[in-house]
Amino acid sequence: MHQQREPSASESYFWPSVWAIALHVLVFGMLFVSFAMTPDLPPAKPIVQATLYQLKSKSQATTQTNQKIAGEAQKSAARQTEVEQMEQKKVEQEAVKAAAEQKKEEAAQKAEESKKADEAKKADEAKKADEAKKAEKAAEAKKAEEKQLADIAKKKAEEEAKKAAEEEAKKKAAEEAKKKIVEDAKKKAAEDAKKKAEADEAKKKVADEAKKKAAADAQKKKAQEAARKSAEEKKAQALADLLSDTPQRQQALADERGDEVAGSFDDLIRARAAEGWTRPPSARKGMTVVLQIGMLPDGTVTSVSVAKSSGDGSFDSSAVAAVKNIGRLTEMQGMKPSDFAPYRSFKMTFTPEDLAL
Repeated sequence: MHQQREPSASESYFWPSVWAIALHVLVFGMLFVSFAMTPDLPPAKPIVQATLYQLKSKSQATTQTNQKIAGEAQKSAARQTEVEQMEQKKVEQEAVKAAAEQKKEEAAQKAEESKKADEAKKADEAKKADEAKKAEKAAEAKKAEEKQLADIAKKKAEEEAKKAAEEEAKKKAAEEAKKKIVEDAKKKAAEDAKKKAEADEAKKKVADEAKKKAAADAQKKKAQEAARKSAEEKKAQALADLLSDTPQRQQALADERGDEVAGSFDDLIRARAAEGWTRPPSARKGMTVVLQIGMLPDGTVTSVSVAKSSGDGSFDSSAVAAVKNIGRLTEMQGMKPSDFAPYRSFKMTFTPEDLAL
């Protein structure tokens, strides 16, 4: 094991000595600085020095007194010197303190100036940042304004294009409307011509039908008149035969004439019913309705009802109405009760052909 060497006495005091010298140098440097910065002090008071001169002619007591006084003076002067030194030291301490205070104030002032400089720098940086922000906002505003102007221009262009399209559409619509008006006019003219032709045809048809109906009515009336005359002639002939022959012959002829008269009255009833019949649209050939009819001896129709339907209510009702419209058959007046008896209540069959005489 290696043994550690003990340091010598000179080596032990080397570094402490170096530090002590450096400390003294620092203190003297600070004192020099403080003295250099110390303000002017008031002039020091003169030190009173007392010199004792011994007179040979005086007595020993006087000499002692004088010596004592001189000693007191020296002591007083020593005290005065000590006081002045203390004051001087105090003044120096105050000067050092004042220098320290001034240095502290200078340091504080420098710190304040540094702080103000930092604040000014920060303010300048903030100002620059604010200006940059304002510039950025201005750029954004300009960009937004340019965009707005571009949008306005675009919108205006779109509106103009839309307006042009609307004008074109209106023009096209006007042309189409004009064309349609012309076509409608042509179409209407054609339709009017067609309607006029149809109306003329309808008028002609109505006129033809009226002529046909008038001819049919005339024929019907003629047939009815012929039937009436035939019935009257038959009736008169029957009465004449009854009055001019034997009773047996008269009875036979009466029975025969009664049947003929009955058949003639049936035809007369059908003819009179046909005069007041209105043909319903549903009436067809082959329909048959049986009516129950009641009459008075003077030929007045008292009741009419459907005994057997044709299956079509409209035709049945028209037949009932036609018989009721007869009202009274004057031709039946003067008939014998035996001849009229079958007509008090009887049944008759009607067809569209019977009523369309």
